[in-house]
Amino acid sequence: MDDGEGRMLPAAVCRLFDDGGGGRTLSVDLPPGSLVWPDPTYARFPARRRPAFWLSETPATGALWTRLRLEHPRSGLWPVLLEDSVQPWSVGQIAPDAAAEIDNYNVGAFMDEVWSDWIEKAHEDQIEILDPFGPVCPGPADPGELKTDPDTLADRYAAMLAEQGTPVGLAAVQRGADALAVMGWQGALHHNEWNVPLAAVVRSWEDRFAARLVGMGFNTLELSVAAPPQTPAHAVHVAAEHWAFCPDAIVQGAGTLIDYAEQIVGKYTWSFWWD
Repeated sequence: MDDGEGRMLPAAVCRLFDDGGGGRTLSVDLPPGSLVWPDPTYARFPARRRPAFWLSETPATGALWTRLRLEHPRSGLWPVLLEDSVQPWSVGQIAPDAAAEIDNYNVGAFMDEVWSDWIEKAHEDQIEILDPFGPVCPGPADPGELKTDPDTLADRYAAMLAEQGTPVGLAAVQRGADALAVMGWQGALHHNEWNVPLAAVVRSWEDRFAARLVGMGFNTLELSVAAPPQTPAHAVHVAAEHWAFCPDAIVQGAGTLIDYAEQIVGKYTWSFWWD
């Protein structure tokens, strides 16, 4: 039954939820779209018995993203702008996992493992990339100071990304970061075989830097960040986290943590790309 504030979720969309989506409402009229099911021959784990997410057939506007984001508390659906419709997820090449799996990962332990593995194989000149920390992982950085409203910032960033003509996906998650696992995104597969630890990192960034997952592509990720680092010292510590999360952002970009840190001081968006 409708709670008086919206319409019941479309029957197809309700299939995204473990509990069938009972009691959830959505006042937004969705554009034409369809459910995305995992291809069991592609998924590393047996596919869930329900679809991974819903995907619009046409590009979404920033206004639609904002309305869907506003509805998230009662709909349970987080919107994600998806680079374009001709992607692996269009044919089910996704490997979804339950959001509960994310609880099993500690961000500091994940960061230390990535750091140690790379140091073990790196040449001496490569270790210089990680100055001023070198072979010693600094662990997660301190939280940032909130500078703007996180949701309003996410809406503005979504409006900017939507200008590229991207469809929108809807994931049945309690928080945006969990969409990485639940939607079965495989963009960082060459860096980390399993995306669940990366979802744990983004969860932590939601808590410490007021980050919001806004968009993703085949091997890209777009976050708005309302509490970015404001000093060079804090930024270089955050840069170390970014390196563990996405080494290509530094190795194939700025070149060193120190140079990369200069690019993220006070920056309200974080973009990642994996080779």
